[in-house]
Amino acid sequence: MESTGVRTERPSDGVLLITLDRPERRNAIDGAMSREIARVLDGFDADPSSSVGVLTGAGGTFCSGMDLRAFLDGDAPEVPGRGFGGLTQAPPAKPLIAAVEGFALAGGCELVLACDLVVAADDASFGLPEVGIGLIAGSGGLLRLPHRIPRSVAAELALTGDRFGAADAHRWGLVNRLVAPGAAVTAAVELAARIARNAPLALAATKRMLAASDLPVDEAWERQETELVAIKATEDAREGARAFGEKRAPRWSGH
Repeated sequence: MESTGVRTERPSDGVLLITLDRPERRNAIDGAMSREIARVLDGFDADPSSSVGVLTGAGGTFCSGMDLRAFLDGDAPEVPGRGFGGLTQAPPAKPLIAAVEGFALAGGCELVLACDLVVAADDASFGLPEVGIGLIAGSGGLLRLPHRIPRSVAAELALTGDRFGAADAHRWGLVNRLVAPGAAVTAAVELAARIARNAPLALAATKRMLAASDLPVDEAWERQETELVAIKATEDAREGARAFGEKRAPRWSGH
């Protein structure tokens, strides 16, 4: 499917590949592109045939952040209630993997931080350089980075605006898998396909619980009990038990 600055395709069962497609602008995001990403993500969440998404950029670059030319013309790259790129404030309910080639800077890095998992080429680079142009990483970067890497390291990177490489990002825990340049999408799709073999309702519930892991202990356990009771009542839970007993692959219905 072709659309304004965004391409989608289905490279594997249960996997939706979303490509930021403005290589001539290093995939910089303007308002129209943000709205299109939000529309694509809404469709992804609503589509029972898609369990896992992969987000990447065309032309060997993930995303250079906000389109500064559009910004100077008064354009806003945020979607109300959804954030930058239609993603940072309200990520999809389903798992989303960032496949990073080249650089993910400013808002591009914030898109990565809004994803659940990250696969990166070993020569990729990341950064929140907003302070150098009089801005702040206000699309979740300052909120999420200290939870994804050591807090003191996050503080230094946010205050200096310095870039950091994929090897450091992997060592700190931001990047899950390092791959050779040019292989990020293939590796991310393989990881997504592995995840997509699991029950879709259980995947979404697991993502919600991971997000709730920082809640106060009593509240987190209460939330977990609510999720568990709901999941146990699904047809997929019964199908999983039947398939295990019959030594066959489960056939998930999403119900």
